[in-house]
Amino acid sequence: MRFASLASGSRGNALLVEHDATLVMIDCGLGIRALEQRMRAVGREPRDLSAVLITHEHSDHVRGLAAFSRRYDVPIWSTAGTAAAASMTSLAHLSVFSGGRALDLGALTIEPFTVPHDAREPCQFTFAAGGRRLGLLTDSGHVTAHVRDRLASLDAFALEFNHDLDALWAGRYPEAVKHRVASSVGHLNNAQAADLLRSLDDSELQWVVALHVSEANNSAAAVAEALSGALDDTAATTTHHARQDQASDWLEIL
Repeated sequence: MRFASLASGSRGNALLVEHDATLVMIDCGLGIRALEQRMRAVGREPRDLSAVLITHEHSDHVRGLAAFSRRYDVPIWSTAGTAAAASMTSLAHLSVFSGGRALDLGALTIEPFTVPHDAREPCQFTFAAGGRRLGLLTDSGHVTAHVRDRLASLDAFALEFNHDLDALWAGRYPEAVKHRVASSVGHLNNAQAADLLRSLDDSELQWVVALHVSEANNSAAAVAEALSGALDDTAATTTHHARQDQASDWLEIL
């Protein structure tokens, strides 16, 4: 199994996961031209996709979905709440899943799980294939016991490090937006993400990828410091900072 971030941040999100002949994209938050360019940068075409999975209805996660679905006729999966909130019910090939019920899509077993975020029915995912397991967690205001349980025993983890809390409060965002981001249904800050990592067994963790890093309220140095303090020095874990304006390379889970 391998994965690649096409874009990550408040201006648009999309992630690829692939195993054997199965390729899925999680979220579709870029314009169609940018999605095409980013996929080609990692050697894939939109028509290669087996499905698109949507985490929730916020624009940075669904901005390009309608146009992408019309052009490429790819199967779309989301919760019922997300489909209704994002006006997705008219899309062709829309399928609905429920949090906690596994999906078998080709070579991937995908487990959606609910998260605390200010959306209609938001979820995140784990992906299993070839004896390996990838976890994805962004757009979560805090870490619940359920979330922690779903993310046990990972081989790779793509995790939100949205903001440094001090930088957020000192920053230029309007007060209402600051309170929304920092709320229990907002976004994970560096300390929350690091605390979650410390609570998990990282002995088999090959990758930790920092996702949804705020350009206004965070920094690469602050994320790197949080990651360094969270991971066991003896763990053979490679870290990666996903970018807003650039696709990552494929990250292989061996």
